[in-house]
Amino acid sequence: MTTIRSTLHKFLFIAVAALSLGAISSQASAATAEDLDKDSAQALQTLYKANPVAESIGKNAKAILVFPKVIKAGLVFGGSYGEGVLMKEGKVSGYYNSVSASWGWQAGAQSYSYVVFLMNNKAVKYLNETKGWEVGVGPTVVAVDQGVAKNLSSSTLKDDAYAFIFDQQGLMASLSIEGTKISRIKR
Repeated sequence: MTTIRSTLHKFLFIAVAALSLGAISSQASAATAEDLDKDSAQALQTLYKANPVAESIGKNAKAILVFPKVIKAGLVFGGSYGEGVLMKEGKVSGYYNSVSASWGWQAGAQSYSYVVFLMNNKAVKYLNETKGWEVGVGPTVVAVDQGVAKNLSSSTLKDDAYAFIFDQQGLMASLSIEGTKISRIKR
């Protein structure tokens, strides 16, 4: 009887978590392509104002993925969802989503923005040719924090991509884009 009750509790918990993530993903998606374009441009400018190194990297990037609002939530099981744009030469050239799922010791909810600077044609080609880029597989992505940013300059940029996470709101025990899958969507 205890095993049945335990299994039922786990099933109910998973169902509630799945429904919560579904509700969250609808909140994280932009209403229109125009809204997503505007929100992405604003998020990129926010990053550039807060971090001049990011702006310097952006000038050297072949393409820039911008996710203006990603929602992450979890209670043991969790996930995140957001939509963004790929910019080439200052213009939107495609729409993408960012999805992750996780389990383990986690609790809370948070929204954040992130930008991935694709530094070479290899990284851009990989994004275009795969049916979804799982961060941590394929081109090398360096997550840039304050310590890494101090040592970056146009002459030290050697990796395929650099990611900046910013504008966090809410409370979540951990934040990472490792294991995130980025896939092209239609808008």
